[in-house]
Amino acid sequence: MIISRTGQYNPYYIQHTIYNKGKHMNSSLLGKSAIVTGATKGIGKGIARVLSQKGANVIIAGRDTILGQAAAVELNATATPNGGSVTFVRADVTLRADIEGLVATAVERQGGLDILCANAGAFPACKIAELTDAAWDALFATNARSLFACVQVALPHLKKSASGRVVITSSITGPITGYPGWAHYGATKAAQLGFMRTAAIELARDNITVNAVLPGNIYTEGLANVGPEYIAATTAAIPLKRLGTVDDIGHAAAFLASPEAGFITGHAIVVDGGQILPECPAALE
Repeated sequence: MIISRTGQYNPYYIQHTIYNKGKHMNSSLLGKSAIVTGATKGIGKGIARVLSQKGANVIIAGRDTILGQAAAVELNATATPNGGSVTFVRADVTLRADIEGLVATAVERQGGLDILCANAGAFPACKIAELTDAAWDALFATNARSLFACVQVALPHLKKSASGRVVITSSITGPITGYPGWAHYGATKAAQLGFMRTAAIELARDNITVNAVLPGNIYTEGLANVGPEYIAATTAAIPLKRLGTVDDIGHAAAFLASPEAGFITGHAIVVDGGQILPECPAALE
């Protein structure tokens, strides 16, 4: 269990302390232009932080202007010496016009587009018996249709890059596991991987790779107030005995966006501390 100076469980603390001392600095993405959608908080912000730490100039997108501007200030304040810039652009990824504006801004400000991290998503809970057509369609618009639209709009610019990269934030829920209340969420996450495989084939001719990261249980702002009992129970189900951090996902995404991953496409990396491995709780005893 990781404890912060306040005495509370906070896996961000060690991550941020390490970065602020300038360690783990890598410039393999130096000068690259990146977009991370849904990056005003949580996993998206973690991805943006790692990309910028590795030298990429990052546009973070989200619907909340206040939250987005604050995230950009925070990420720029903790940048490493060789780190790239972080800029917030308000965008609702369910609206094609917003996506077009987002991509155009990235190209104008950063001289092109090399990396698209399609991270935006929602995860409302609703049992199948109560689920409505409208709720189903709304979640697919946010989690699945937006992925297609972002890739389609970004494609002409990714083609101009020497190494275009698309990195999708999917989930273990849907493609691998299930959870009550998340039938529609799981369906969207499985749909993302179906899109990924065909997109990887179609875009390969333009030297663009398309891959996904599948997070397990990750400590984000949403878990900050759930209490130690819930966190302990969730942690106990993970062989590595800790929740993941947003930077754990960020490092996986940064690898897939890097030159070192240039021969990897159409694949999904599970980042879950071994969560999906045990057949039953007794396997961890």
